[in-house]
Amino acid sequence: MPTLSPDNREKLIDALGEAQRIGMLGDRPLDEVVEHSLGFVAALPVQCHTVVDLGSGGGDPGLVIAMACPNLQITLVDRRAKRTDLLVRLVGRLGIRDRVEVLEADVEDLPSRFPGRCWDVVTSRGFSPPEYTARLGAPLLPRGGHMLVSEPPDSNGRRWAGVSDLDLHEIVAGVSVLVRR
Repeated sequence: MPTLSPDNREKLIDALGEAQRIGMLGDRPLDEVVEHSLGFVAALPVQCHTVVDLGSGGGDPGLVIAMACPNLQITLVDRRAKRTDLLVRLVGRLGIRDRVEVLEADVEDLPSRFPGRCWDVVTSRGFSPPEYTARLGAPLLPRGGHMLVSEPPDSNGRRWAGVSDLDLHEIVAGVSVLVRR
C-alpha cells in the first residue's frame, strides 16, 4: 500500500481535520480516511498524469492523492461553493496550488464547460449509484481511461456489471478500477 512521508501525513491530517470539524468529512478517524484514500493511490495506473475527483467535498480522496503523487495534475470538483472555498484554502495550506485546481461545478456540466477535455483518471469516493456515476464520469475519460470508485466493504464489484461504457478491470484496496471502452 502506498504511503505518505510523516511530514505530509501530518499536514494532510491537519487539513482534513478542518474539513471534519466543519462537517464536510464525517466522523471516521482521520488516519482511517487517509488509509482508505491511499487505496485510490494504489489503484492508479502507471501511465497517469491527470486526475479529476468528482464530488470532492472535504478533500477525500483528492487531497490524499495530490499529497502522495506530486507528479500528477489534480482537479477537484464540487458543486457547493462552501466546499470549494474550503478546498481552495486547503490546497493553499498544503502548498500544492501549482498542480491542483478546484472547480465549483456540477459534474454534469463539465463536458460543456470544458469541451474536449479529458483526464486520465476519474475518482469518486461516494458520489452516486453506479449507473449515474458512470454516465457522468465516463465522458471525462478517453478510451482506455480509468475510473476509480470506492467500493462498499466485501464488495466484489458486481454492481458495475452492465454499466455502459465501463468495464470492471479489478478491485484494488477497496477501490474498483473501471476502464472506459
